[in-house]
Amino acid sequence: MGAGIAHAFLLAGCEVVVVERDEESADAARRRIIGMLAKTVERGSTEVTVDELAVGLHTGSDAAAFSGCELIIEAVPEDRALKTDALAMIQRAAPDAVLASNTSSISIDDLAARLPRPERMLGLHFFNPVPASALVELVVGPATDPGLVERARTWVLMLDKTPIVVRDSPGFASSRLGVALALEAIRMLDSGVASAEDIDRAMELGYRHPMGPLRTTDIVGLDVRLGIAEELHATLGERFAPPALLRRLVAEGKLGRKSGEGFYTWETTT
Repeated sequence: MGAGIAHAFLLAGCEVVVVERDEESADAARRRIIGMLAKTVERGSTEVTVDELAVGLHTGSDAAAFSGCELIIEAVPEDRALKTDALAMIQRAAPDAVLASNTSSISIDDLAARLPRPERMLGLHFFNPVPASALVELVVGPATDPGLVERARTWVLMLDKTPIVVRDSPGFASSRLGVALALEAIRMLDSGVASAEDIDRAMELGYRHPMGPLRTTDIVGLDVRLGIAEELHATLGERFAPPALLRRLVAEGKLGRKSGEGFYTWETTT
């Protein structure tokens, strides 16, 4: 997800700083992002060369590199403690930057409340895969400086994506609705109502969804869906209780497209 966000800003002509936990991870992130840029150039989606785009990419493992950045987007895994630590480290390194979390379910207010300057934070929830997604959810917490909303909207439009503004609430708008549909589809599959393919076709052909809820879950990642469901279960109640089938598949390492198997079988690249 972080690589996809970096890719989007590079295509928009921005200078991008990516900070990872260590140099090995930073090098891997650079290779991943440059690979994404190369595919974009090959498709003819930009007339700029890979080398020209890559000039704006800076990677490393020291948060001090964030100094001077206007916007910093946290995109670590969906773990409250991990995000809290990352956000605090970022704000220490760049106290005047606008700080955004890419969280898909954790309260922006809860994350911001642990920061010295909570008014500098909001949510920018990108969708996977970032290059193909037209939507960014702009999540406004109670402490968010109202002036940040228009700035964030401008940044999203610069990426040629559409922002929607959502008040901070469990699961925001997209995760709450998307997970509700996915969990019911998983329960239907587990109880033998229909195959995964036919459940997805019902939504694709009957409701004109571009992709069914089970295939979407495979692309998002079953572990990511489980994490969001657990967060919503804790805050909104039993209707978001993760199905046993979802827990079992995650425990077995069947995480969807990234692992090669979830509700579908996927080709993996090494």
